[in-house]
Amino acid sequence: MIGIMDRRPPAGRPRRTAGPGPAVALAGLCCVALLVLQSEPVGAAGSSPPVPPGSVKSSLLTPLIYPGGGIDAFGDASGGMAADVALRGNDPSFNAPVTAMATAPTGDGMWLAGADGSVATTGDAAFHGTVANLTLNGPIVGMAATPTGGGYWLVALDGGIFSFGNAAYEGSMGGHPLNQPIVGMAGTPTGHGYWLVAADGGIFAFGTAQFYGSMGGKPLVESINGMAPTPTGAGYWLVAGDGGIFSFGNASFFGSMGGKPLNDPVVGMASTGTGDGYWLVGWDGGVFTFGNALFHGSAANGPAAAPFIDIAPTPDGGGYWLLEPDGFSSTFNDPPGGSSPIVAAAASQIQPDPDQGYFCNPYGPCEEWCALFATWAWEQGGVPIPSYAFTGNIFTWAAQNTGVLPPTATPAPGDAVLYGTGPASTSTSVHVGIVAQVWPDGAIDTIEGDAGPGDAGSLAVVVNGPFLPADSLSYNGFGIYAYAEP
Repeated sequence: MIGIMDRRPPAGRPRRTAGPGPAVALAGLCCVALLVLQSEPVGAAGSSPPVPPGSVKSSLLTPLIYPGGGIDAFGDASGGMAADVALRGNDPSFNAPVTAMATAPTGDGMWLAGADGSVATTGDAAFHGTVANLTLNGPIVGMAATPTGGGYWLVALDGGIFSFGNAAYEGSMGGHPLNQPIVGMAGTPTGHGYWLVAADGGIFAFGTAQFYGSMGGKPLVESINGMAPTPTGAGYWLVAGDGGIFSFGNASFFGSMGGKPLNDPVVGMASTGTGDGYWLVGWDGGVFTFGNALFHGSAANGPAAAPFIDIAPTPDGGGYWLLEPDGFSSTFNDPPGGSSPIVAAAASQIQPDPDQGYFCNPYGPCEEWCALFATWAWEQGGVPIPSYAFTGNIFTWAAQNTGVLPPTATPAPGDAVLYGTGPASTSTSVHVGIVAQVWPDGAIDTIEGDAGPGDAGSLAVVVNGPFLPADSLSYNGFGIYAYAEP
């Protein structure tokens, strides 16, 4: 059985094609020149009228509030966790995006991990520790709980492992060279070992976790985004961004989304309690079921245009939770020095498309608006840049007034990250975002407008990352050609 799907993006719409399974990433709609889009229809009756070029609605001076709860429940999954998360936990707020979740063995609790190592709890999930007080070399991208719920592991992008409670440290890839960054992990059924999976499908086994094979060194259509072990621990599945499934050990193949149309990439998976099926979740909240995994609903085609990054089933398989990280507040001031007025302005807008109508938004005319959003954020931070509709104009203005950096440079919070191959045209300069955080290992988080899941013309301001800029082509679907300094 297959869940809701088949909302393929319109031609020319870049989308995220690979990246961390538990971590968030984005698919932005291309920004194009104002002259190209002035003839586009405004949309349905009652939508906001076009705003004259260069103007910004005064309502933007008031921060907008994202309406999502962060956790969407389906089937017999408890919907109360979403409200509880906002009230409980030893790290109730996150200085970086939420990147992973793990559920308690009872199905009545949950742990959430932030990229900065924060851990929040809900229900009967007990708090066992955090690394939020440490300076991490790389952001946290995944977590796994022990079978008893008495502990958990956190894994960083560089393969570093942090263990808490009865989760024993069995080794890590921290300090070892990796062909591709770590994107997720899974614990063994005994709780005495764990697997790490990299974006190229490489598998690293520690403790009692056995190596049954990997996709490392083999050609992939899209990068690996997550994994799930079998109930016995004698095998595992890997899932790629195109929905392709790779089975190892005693993990049976029950089908995949590989080669089928997807609106957005598959970002995570979970197996049933018997190991005779699995669920896949897409970045737009679409859920796909195989084997004895039952479909209980999805967030695809729903009102919230927010990215989803993970799925976790209830113990009986009668429901599941989907995690949407943009439903939680992030301050973006860890690592230290990461905050700026530009970042604060951009972060205040994280939410679905605020207006109705085809590409109508508060940042300028009714048109594709990632560049309008980025220049608005700079304006709010005191940078006298015009409101540009074309991303290449941001490069040109910065080159003449403030400065530009090559894609190999280390950016700073508030810089504009320019995607594509160069500023010459709309086909070479395709998208832009605001750098929100820069990690010691070079990974970045960005805030990007006119992006995320949703039909064309009804997108969002979302958090993208963490990702390594050198991996942007595989992670985002397009590379980085420059950073513009404000």
